[in-house]
Amino acid sequence: MNKHLLLNEPGDVEQQCLSQHPVWQRNELAQTQQDWLAEEVPVALVYNGISHVVMMATPKDLAAFAIGFSLSEGIIDSPDDVYDIRQQPACNGIEVHVELSSRRFMQLKEKRRSLAGRTGCGVCGVEQLQEVTRPIAPLPFTQHFDLSMLDRGLSQLKNVQTVGQLTGCTHAAAWLQPDGNLSGGCEDVGRHVALDKLLGYRSQQGWQRGAVLVSSRASYEMVQKTAMCGIEILFAVSAATSLAVAVAESCNLTLVGFSKPGRATVYTHPQRLIAEQ
Repeated sequence: MNKHLLLNEPGDVEQQCLSQHPVWQRNELAQTQQDWLAEEVPVALVYNGISHVVMMATPKDLAAFAIGFSLSEGIIDSPDDVYDIRQQPACNGIEVHVELSSRRFMQLKEKRRSLAGRTGCGVCGVEQLQEVTRPIAPLPFTQHFDLSMLDRGLSQLKNVQTVGQLTGCTHAAAWLQPDGNLSGGCEDVGRHVALDKLLGYRSQQGWQRGAVLVSSRASYEMVQKTAMCGIEILFAVSAATSLAVAVAESCNLTLVGFSKPGRATVYTHPQRLIAEQ
C-alpha cells in the first residue's frame, strides 16, 4: 500500500474537526462566550463494498484509522493487504471504503458468515461473547524502556492534540521512543479510535523500537489492540482494569498505568523496564 494514502486531504484538517458554540460560565450566566467543540461523526468502514462497522470518531486521520482498526482486529496482517482507501460523505457521516486483497476479503466474509444469525451480546458490537477476548499470540521480549525517559514523553503528549488543546475533548495515542521523545501521535474523541489511528500510522512509518503512550485508562480493548500489532509495552496515563491486566499478563505485554510525571504503576512484566535511579 502506498504511503500517500495516509496523507491529510488539502485544507485545514483541524478546522474540519471543530465547531463553535455559545456557552455560559459559572460566574457570568448573563453573558455568552464562544467556545470550541470537537466534531464527532459516524464513520463507517466499508470493506470491498460491504459495510463492516460504524464508529463515532473525529473526522481526521481516517485512512490511518482504517488501517489501524484492520490490523488490531485481525482483518489484515499488514498494510500490504490494503489496495486502496477512499473517503466519501454519507448519511450525515463519512464512509471509508477499504479495498482488501481477495484473500483477506474472503476470510472476512467467512468470519461474518460464521457469526450470522447468532444472538449478539451487545459488547461493543461484538456478536459472540467469546469474541470479546480473542486469542493473542504471546509477545516476545525484545524491547526495553528506561523509566527515567517517561516524563519527557508525557510533556510532549499535548503536542499531538491540536483539536484537544482547543476543546479539552480528545484522547491521544502516541509512539514513545526509547529516548523519551514522541515520534508522532493521533487524537480522537474516542480512546480506541485514537489508538487505532496511531497503529495505522505506525504501520506506515515502520516504527519498531519503543512503546505506545495513551492519555486514557487502559481497558482490555486497548491492551488487545496493542498486542495484536506486536507492541510489547503500553503506557496509560490513567488506571488499568482487571481484565486489561489479565489479558496483558497472558500475552506477555508490559502494562503500565498512572503514567504521570514522577509516577508509574507497573501491572505486568516489569522485566522490560529499567527502574529510575
